[in-house]
Amino acid sequence: MWGLGFRWLLLLLLAFAAAVELEARFVVEKNSLMVTSPTALRGRHDSAIGNFGIPQYGGSMAGAVVYPKGNSDACEAFNSGRKEHLFRTKPGALPSFLLIDRGNCLFAKKVWNAQYAGASAVLVVDDKDEPLITMDLLQEDDEAAKYIQNISIPSALIDKKFGEQLKKAVKDGEMVNVNLDWREAVPHPDNRVEYELWTNSNDECGPKCDMLMHFLKEFKGAAQLLEKGGYSQFTPHYITWYCPQAFVVSKQCKSQCINHGRYCAPDPEQDFSTGYDGKDVVVENLRQLCVFNVANEIKKPWIWWDYVTDFHIRCPMKEKKYNKKCAETVIKSLGLEVKKIDKCMGDPNDDSDHPLLKMEQDSQIGKGSRGDVTILPTLVVNNRQYRGKARKESCPQSYLCWL
Repeated sequence: MWGLGFRWLLLLLLAFAAAVELEARFVVEKNSLMVTSPTALRGRHDSAIGNFGIPQYGGSMAGAVVYPKGNSDACEAFNSGRKEHLFRTKPGALPSFLLIDRGNCLFAKKVWNAQYAGASAVLVVDDKDEPLITMDLLQEDDEAAKYIQNISIPSALIDKKFGEQLKKAVKDGEMVNVNLDWREAVPHPDNRVEYELWTNSNDECGPKCDMLMHFLKEFKGAAQLLEKGGYSQFTPHYITWYCPQAFVVSKQCKSQCINHGRYCAPDPEQDFSTGYDGKDVVVENLRQLCVFNVANEIKKPWIWWDYVTDFHIRCPMKEKKYNKKCAETVIKSLGLEVKKIDKCMGDPNDDSDHPLLKMEQDSQIGKGSRGDVTILPTLVVNNRQYRGKARKESCPQSYLCWL
């Protein structure tokens, strides 16, 4: 049964991935890289912000470029007597920006090895003559996740020609200093930050869900203060996709979707014969959207943060409490009306579009400077997709930069 369920899930995911490949529009966020020495290389260049670590949004960072004599692709740990300090900044010196070659292993592994060796930032030289891409675009496996959750330094991809010039200068004994500037990557908004988080109520989907819930709990206080003070406007979002029409009446599709195949989520256990189903996740995602809407109606949108964090603590899947009864207990404890939320949610068996979930699917499509939302979690600030790690230590400073 598990094998059949997994094959079905794989079929759905492949159908979704094919649609993404054909239709998704991914926007590469860039920051400026200024070479200050040597004189022959002085000038400004574009670099593509890595999709992990902590870009210094709103700021800049000067450093000295270092190109390793061995292990130039940084796919292995850097070996020395004190390997964790090999590129550590010495007192009075500029931070070390490690220049490494693309290829042979994950971007995230390269940056992690550089960080562990003491680098303050990483510049990856592309191995192809092509437009800049964002490092780690849509795919992320468990191996990448273990590095990504521990990366705290910024990284960027630079084009092949420029990278070769930097490598030659370093090899020739030149002092190569550069300045990474993220100020141009910051949009210029009004007097408040408008940001949205694409999230998920599933608490059993592995390291990424664990990181997301940790961020929600850690950032809740700051988010609520910003909202109450009128400094920000927050909107939560949830990704869904539809079941291919040919499979709408199948048992598998019915277990993963609501509204007759219009809104679906993957099976939490990837096993259709046991545990929770994808439709359970979609229903709870919808409930969280309705909690936000009802709270917004009474001018208290920040209650959403209380609900999602309390629900995660009190109603986890592993304790078989991920259900309507437990959710209503949390809703009542927050002073919200269960009837209003039920009315907002409607009947999951209706053969019709749900206004909220239809809006969510429409919102997944990128507009203007923002690309399509295809991965979780995704943070969008003033219609710009945030690159980097969802961490309390980095996000408040980013938001304050945008005020």
